[in-house]
Amino acid sequence: MLPSVEQVRRPGHVAAKLALTAALLAAVECCAARRPLAAAPRAPVAMAFVATAYCQGTTTASGASVRRGFVAADPTVLPLGSVIRVQQSGPYDGVYTVMDTGPKVQGRHVDLFIESCAAAKRFGRRAVRVSIVDAGRD
Repeated sequence: MLPSVEQVRRPGHVAAKLALTAALLAAVECCAARRPLAAAPRAPVAMAFVATAYCQGTTTASGASVRRGFVAADPTVLPLGSVIRVQQSGPYDGVYTVMDTGPKVQGRHVDLFIESCAAAKRFGRRAVRVSIVDAGRD
């Protein structure tokens, strides 16, 4: 039986306060157990894209200086700031951040920044798989 409010308010009734606290904790635990479990995070879905590479430029469409790990994409498909995983691109597989756009980068097309112009030319045009790790906030 739970103590009354008057018993809890009286000085020196530590046992009554402890009993009330224990009852409240039990009620909260009971309710928490009935709460639905959060959905497990989904694995990103890999989509077919075409990849090319670029090596020149100083500033991206986002205002940042070009550097390794940046990619240009169509902002209607992959908004600026999106973090993507590129697969099936050989040694260039990895995680990239969409920080640039380009007039020739439209639809499911990504343009990877590669520092070496010779390596960018060798990269050519490849079919790759792209999955969105974190969507941009455009």
